[in-house]
Amino acid sequence: MSSDLLSHFSELKDPRVDRTKRYPLIEIIFLIISGTVCGCEGWKSIRDFGLLKLDWLKQFLPYENGIPVDDTLARVMRKLDTKQFANCFANWMHSVAQKTDGDVIAIDGKTLRRSHDKSSNKSAIHMVSAWSSANGVVLGQEKTAEKSNEITAIPELLNSLAIKGCIITIDAMGCQKEIAEKIIRDKANYLLALKGNQGNLHSEVSAFFMTAVEGDFKNIDYDFYEEVDTGHGRIETRRAYAIDFKKYKKHLPTGAKWKKLSSIVMIDTTREGRDFKTQDKRFYISSCEASAKTLLNAARKHWGVENSLHWTLDVTFREDESRIRKEASPENYAIFRHIALNLIRKDTKIEASVKRKRHMAALDDDVRTTLLQGII
Repeated sequence: MSSDLLSHFSELKDPRVDRTKRYPLIEIIFLIISGTVCGCEGWKSIRDFGLLKLDWLKQFLPYENGIPVDDTLARVMRKLDTKQFANCFANWMHSVAQKTDGDVIAIDGKTLRRSHDKSSNKSAIHMVSAWSSANGVVLGQEKTAEKSNEITAIPELLNSLAIKGCIITIDAMGCQKEIAEKIIRDKANYLLALKGNQGNLHSEVSAFFMTAVEGDFKNIDYDFYEEVDTGHGRIETRRAYAIDFKKYKKHLPTGAKWKKLSSIVMIDTTREGRDFKTQDKRFYISSCEASAKTLLNAARKHWGVENSLHWTLDVTFREDESRIRKEASPENYAIFRHIALNLIRKDTKIEASVKRKRHMAALDDDVRTTLLQGII
């Protein structure tokens, strides 16, 4: 991470109105980032980290008044403007993520299960994140009140990203004409999963492919790609069929309403083991050319966000167990987790898993400095 992260937060508005703030906001932010990298999971443990590692922290910032109590940390994070904080994070990622044409950016949502607050009748928040497959980092995020609000959150998230030349993949919830049009307007391409929420188009695409399969694709011009993976006692075969929409648009009249729709895709996946066999067909629409290999690769990278991001946040960062839930705290702390994960994943000097790197950083000042290199 070659760009100074903290400089991107220098203009972040301090939510505290009193003039005699003992603890500068930038010191609080650096403390939370450092503590989260080292495995801290709440305000008390972050304060403990700060007290024990105060001499190390002072190498980078003054900390003239020491470390704030956990109530101060919680109060600041409850009031910090989440939108401004998320924009600062996205600007930092824009400055450090290597721009790669054709990068697959997966847009996907995740509910922070323990973020609900019964006392204030607040439901659990749902975070929509953008994951760069080429860089292996979170590029940005947007909060929604419920999963159904992904439709409105996705355009807001896209506004904060530089997506020109990239392929944006979104699951069926985000398969909307307005979202597709925005992606094209931003000079990117889309690959959108197609399910029943797009009733007419889904029916037309699935019926077209089923008819083609029954006829062994006779008189159908298509591109095909197959790949086979083995491991863990099973064989997984993925077959992708991509068809040029323009050649068959008379059979797919609803597709004409979608901006720059260029191809329709079917991915047929078979999983076989000693005592089981399953088959699954998924349908997609895309503004990319009808290249089965390219589109299968993009779809697979979207599925990978579950392991690369969501699974790591749940298992390694224990996000679903977090009881931080007051006001803006859940979303703000989710951003800190994303910052910590990005710093750890982008490190190439230490050969270890994310979990081991966090443990090593907690134990050793030099490891911690290496992981945080370039943010200050």
